[in-house]
Order: sequence, then C-alpha cells, then structure tokens
Amino acid sequence: METMNLESAAALTKKFTQKPSNEELLKLYGLYKQATLGDNDTERPGGFDFKAAAKYNAWENQKGKSKKEAEEEYIELVKNLSEKYI
Repeated sequence: METMNLESAAALTKKFTQKPSNEELLKLYGLYKQATLGDNDTERPGGFDFKAAAKYNAWENQKGKSKKEAEEEYIELVKNLSEKYI
C-alpha cells in the first residue's frame, strides 16, 4: 500500500462497503478533528443533543495530542478499518 496522508485516508473511508461501529466512527472523528484543528476549544453542546455531545467528547478525548500524532493515529486506524470494511 502506498504512503497515505490525511486526505487520502479520509477519502478511503468513503469506500467502506459497511458502516464502522459508532465507537470506530467517533474515534475517526476525534482523531481527524485533532489532526486538522488541534485541541478542541469549542463550547460543549447542550445535554439533549446526544450526537453532538458524543462527537465533542470524541474530539476532547484526543486533547493534548499533536496534530502530527493524531494524523498518524488516524491513518493507522483507517488502514485497520479498511481491512475490515472494504
């Protein structure tokens, strides 16, 4: 497999033939946001918006990781998931 960057890894997720689990999707989301934007400095969503709260928490769980570190973890996770879902 050729060397992958963040964009090609994100594009690869669109080729999955099955939807990853919510846990996997949230981990992908959190790592992607950390890799592209760094630490989450947005306001926590309201208590009844469960989807937004889950995404917020997934990103918050990556706090303190460098963008490079988050990007490497994201790419590694996509590679592992692609073996399962493509």
